[in-house]
Amino acid sequence: MALRSLLTLVLGIATFAGSLEAKVTVINDVLDRQVEVDLPAKRVILGFYAEDYMAIGTEKAFDNVVGLSRDTWEGWRPASWNLYTEYRPSLKDIPDIGEIEAQTFSIEKILSLKPTVILLADWQYQGLGTDVGRLEEAGIPIVVVDYNAQTLDRHIKSTQLIGQLTGQEKRAKEIADDYQQTIESTLETIQASNLPKPRTYVEFANKGPEQYSFTFGKNMWGALITMLGGDNIAAPFVEWWGPMNPEQVLASKPEVVFLSGTESGIEGNALPMGQGIDRKLAISRLKGFTQRPGWTHMPAVENNRVFGLYHGASRTILDASMVQFMAKSMYPSLFKDVNPEQNYLDFYKKYLPVTPMGTFTVNITE
Repeated sequence: MALRSLLTLVLGIATFAGSLEAKVTVINDVLDRQVEVDLPAKRVILGFYAEDYMAIGTEKAFDNVVGLSRDTWEGWRPASWNLYTEYRPSLKDIPDIGEIEAQTFSIEKILSLKPTVILLADWQYQGLGTDVGRLEEAGIPIVVVDYNAQTLDRHIKSTQLIGQLTGQEKRAKEIADDYQQTIESTLETIQASNLPKPRTYVEFANKGPEQYSFTFGKNMWGALITMLGGDNIAAPFVEWWGPMNPEQVLASKPEVVFLSGTESGIEGNALPMGQGIDRKLAISRLKGFTQRPGWTHMPAVENNRVFGLYHGASRTILDASMVQFMAKSMYPSLFKDVNPEQNYLDFYKKYLPVTPMGTFTVNITE
């Protein structure tokens, strides 16, 4: 009888411990959807924002990632993928669930992995369409986060949600508070200055000077220009993202130009920015864009106010430093003591297991 009682006690303790490990919680995602999730999440499908998930949830959070939309990391930012997989080779073993925009996203693959939660970007959730219903019918909760909108509210909310999913609420609060303080103090400085709105143009410079590529209206870099009190010249012509008529760009006479690039820009004449990119090469390519027809008479070019940004540092909780760089470029008299690129690298040193080396912001006058 004593042995039986002891076994019952042990089983009871084990059951109680298990209930502490996983607790059904109702959370509200960025779309204000109420979602029931076992927390902390044990079997996670990760659609996007891999660095954010690791920074907020710690590297250990990836022990519970059972599926990954690999193309959104390896395909879009191969140098970043290589940096992380050299440090942690097991990332390569996480099953690939495909990518929504490429129409390779596999519901069947997700179901086979038996996840307890799927974490998707807002644009991924919207892109799934009716397939959302198939996942919900299977009883798999979907939590939506959104750093693409580039708004303070959604950045903070998304960070808090990842903190909840990974059981890292305290760490998430620290990261969110630091982000909020940086953004709000930057905006307060701009607003107090009463300086005029600089006419600003931004372009993803992935096609080289010969062809105009995407600019941004309401989201990503475009949203940041507006938040910083700039006059985004693309806003009347491009709602979200898309190319702007070259003649309209010239007619708008931008006073500040930002060109964003990635590591893949090293090919051809595109703007290379990011991990492993030589600074001199980035500056040389940046200058090449100023030779576009009509650009030599553009106010931004005449006054050497043409800047390069790392495209991979947008739509992430790491982009506070990019906000600082844009603010410093748009209002040079206000932020002389701020070192945005160093702040970007310092975030890695504090919250991530790797630190990239390369070129992440650049000024044409360097």
